[in-house]
Amino acid sequence: MPYLNSDLYEQNIPLFKVWVRKEFTNGLEDTYKGEFIHAIVCGVRTEPDKSLAFHVVFTGYEADDGETPNVHGGAMWAKMPIVALVGDIPLDEWPERMPTHVVQPWDCSSYYHSVTAYSRLKPSPWICKVDGKWLLGRYLFTVDYAQSTVAEDPAQHKQSHIVVLTEGEHKGNVVAVPNNRVRVTSPADWLTGEGAPDCKPNNHSYCAEQDDSYTDPEVTFNNLYAEEKNANSKKR
Repeated sequence: MPYLNSDLYEQNIPLFKVWVRKEFTNGLEDTYKGEFIHAIVCGVRTEPDKSLAFHVVFTGYEADDGETPNVHGGAMWAKMPIVALVGDIPLDEWPERMPTHVVQPWDCSSYYHSVTAYSRLKPSPWICKVDGKWLLGRYLFTVDYAQSTVAEDPAQHKQSHIVVLTEGEHKGNVVAVPNNRVRVTSPADWLTGEGAPDCKPNNHSYCAEQDDSYTDPEVTFNNLYAEEKNANSKKR
């Protein structure tokens, strides 16, 4: 399991192109607000009690007009926060920056994590509850956490599903939402429900070897060979 950083290419994550809010490359100076630099995301970083961060390489595509000097192409930036990213999708206008707690409601819970793109969940739109509103989005991949007290606690464990919003005032912004803020659509496979699911968090852990029966070898080793052994014992 990766510690701190994951290479998205090694994790078979599809090419992840974004626009980076330029103020995040210049000390959050207001003079750069409204400007964007094109980039490819090559890695993800998780630190406990912090938002997801991404490692990007700038492409220089914003200089395609032939007039703007290409000063960024090939340059890299580490630990770009998720709040700085806008998905490379068709946009009529740039979305405003969202508050960090809206972009990712729950911080990373461990340095240890996995990155997985669930193929069954990718083709159709997701419905995400963001800032109190239900918005459509395009699912990219999921970051899951382990090997920390919070990540291993069944009452606290949460995944971060990375989604590019595709409608509303936040269209284009990249968010990281947990299970209880999304509905996955797939008309060929299931019917998308409405309203709150009749579910409560499961605060229990399940472990076979905690059962009292493990103090009895005849129960513990009751496998394919047990019947043969018992039969041989009876013959004697």
